[in-house]
Amino acid sequence: MIEVDAVVLTAMREEMAPFEDRSDTLGRSSTLGQATIRLASFGQAHVLLVTSGIGLVNAAIATALAVTRSRPVRVISAGSAGGLHPTIQVGDIVAGSNYVYGGADARMFGYSLGQVPGMPPHYAGDADLLADAQAPAGSKLLRGPVISGDAFIDGTSVDAVRARFPDALATDMESAAIAHTCHLFGVPFLAVRAISDLCGPEAGSEFHLAVDDAAARSADVTLGLIARTARAAR
Repeated sequence: MIEVDAVVLTAMREEMAPFEDRSDTLGRSSTLGQATIRLASFGQAHVLLVTSGIGLVNAAIATALAVTRSRPVRVISAGSAGGLHPTIQVGDIVAGSNYVYGGADARMFGYSLGQVPGMPPHYAGDADLLADAQAPAGSKLLRGPVISGDAFIDGTSVDAVRARFPDALATDMESAAIAHTCHLFGVPFLAVRAISDLCGPEAGSEFHLAVDDAAARSADVTLGLIARTARAAR
């Protein structure tokens, strides 16, 4: 078992590219199921980079594999997200204060909307990581709720999602599952996602145009956070 300062997970290769490009050392990649895993260093920090594949199940499996095969101090979900809240703009960065499943609804049995039965009402982002996250010059970072599901939210579904989760800042397809897994393993977690689209009628094309920029912005915040927390731990 290796010991690392952090596990960084992204869903797609495009979202992982900024981390690989900025690494000081980059190990050979290996494949575990759907996930691609490689060890990298950034200054003093040793980081396990994991590309999970898109979706909740892929993200949960990749997180469980990474956490059980390493000994991470923290886990960070990086990459892109869709903006839900009226205050959000493309290019903003969201650090998730809490995470729920957009498709979970067991209110008939007394659970909260977004809560999986038997699990907490939401999964909280680690307070220290949330406080330490900083936006680089020229960028805006917001802290707030993130919802996750296996549907890409666009103009056909966004109104219903906003009505169900009016306080949510952003939506993605992985972070709640990663938070869920980290909760079960007792590992501090934070999602740092940059907004690639606003879940409107053209969300699909907007996403493809902006995903590289969103990935770079997310990596800026994530690598700064890892550098600060790694130094503080030494």
